[in-house]
Amino acid sequence: MISVLNHLRRLSGNKYIILVLAGLCLTACSRKVRPGKTKVTEEVKKEEVKPVKKFTQASVALLVPFKLNEFKATPANKLSIERYSMAIDFYQGFKMGIDSAASAGLNFKLQVFDTRDDNTRIENLIRNNSLLQSNLIVGPVFPDGQKYIAAYAAKNDLTIVSPLAASQPSEFGNPNLVSIVNNIDLHAGKIGNYISRRYNPENTVVVLISTKKEADEILGAPLRTYFQSEKGKKFKFEEYASAFSLETKASKAKKYAILLSSSDRPFVAATIDKLLKMQKAGFNIDLFGHPDWVKQNYTTEKLQALNTIVTSSYKVNYKSPAVIDFIRKYRTAYNFEPSEYAFKGFDIGYFFGHLLGEHGESYRKYLTKEKYKGLHNSFSFIYDDQNGYINTSLMLLKYKDYTLNSIE
Repeated sequence: MISVLNHLRRLSGNKYIILVLAGLCLTACSRKVRPGKTKVTEEVKKEEVKPVKKFTQASVALLVPFKLNEFKATPANKLSIERYSMAIDFYQGFKMGIDSAASAGLNFKLQVFDTRDDNTRIENLIRNNSLLQSNLIVGPVFPDGQKYIAAYAAKNDLTIVSPLAASQPSEFGNPNLVSIVNNIDLHAGKIGNYISRRYNPENTVVVLISTKKEADEILGAPLRTYFQSEKGKKFKFEEYASAFSLETKASKAKKYAILLSSSDRPFVAATIDKLLKMQKAGFNIDLFGHPDWVKQNYTTEKLQALNTIVTSSYKVNYKSPAVIDFIRKYRTAYNFEPSEYAFKGFDIGYFFGHLLGEHGESYRKYLTKEKYKGLHNSFSFIYDDQNGYINTSLMLLKYKDYTLNSIE
């Protein structure tokens, strides 16, 4: 089990944001960076950390869309670089994660490439053999880039981490792919398994509310499949296009586990209001929602009244000493608050940095053996010989005491 360090190693005085965006200085991953002395190009920046105990040197490549070609010098503030913030924040968090792993005496060479979200940039890296010596490649960030690099990675036995895309691993056909974000089938399975364990099938009706629109079916289809399979068919399963249709056939003598697969805010808000009216009229309802709801700011009081549960790949405990320390170090280093991408970057950097240092070039063998509970994400990987390493660590969050709490 890998746990995040309680105290991150203090960065060496770098208070600059990473890109030569807004006139600020970019630093590479190193324990001894001095502002103004790091050479920066659109293609790559390299630095090294101190000698290591177990692994002479690990080479890590980070492929992110900084889009330096679009940059025009302007006064430095968060709003002026908002369009670049995902790449910036992810890099900065990743750097801090690698630095924290390096503080244990490990040695890393970090190469950072600006992909510009353009596959021709990836093609240039392939033609120039810029990635062949990498022990780990993090990125490309977006699915198109992952698809473009998949065949090359498989041919050359390169480990590729997909850090942010929630795509199905089967879309890429890369047996060396490491998928960090849980795919939607895992979310559906988590909900289905919870209902199967916690509800009495003799008195429970499972209801899927789906408009059958493409967006709703992303979650709706695997939920339907689960409750029509051996695992879920012990429950009576019904499906409606809306809560209004459900009301005409519902029974007050039954318990209803409502699966609402939509993340369309107007439709979801109207459905929540209708389910509350049904509940007040005497219907026994528990609601299970889409993972996107966490960011959509529905009325907590209403969700709590419906005993709402959602799945999530992540949750930050802002009372955790490790989280508090990370935020403090991030503010000191970059003069901004860390976004979710900074937390994601840190967890990925620290986890893989630790694995590389602990197991060297054979670290991939340990991906399915090591468990990690981080600041933002948790990792527990399984391996599929067609689709690579898939993170199965997923949380159920329930609205209670006007906040989201992890129930498993």
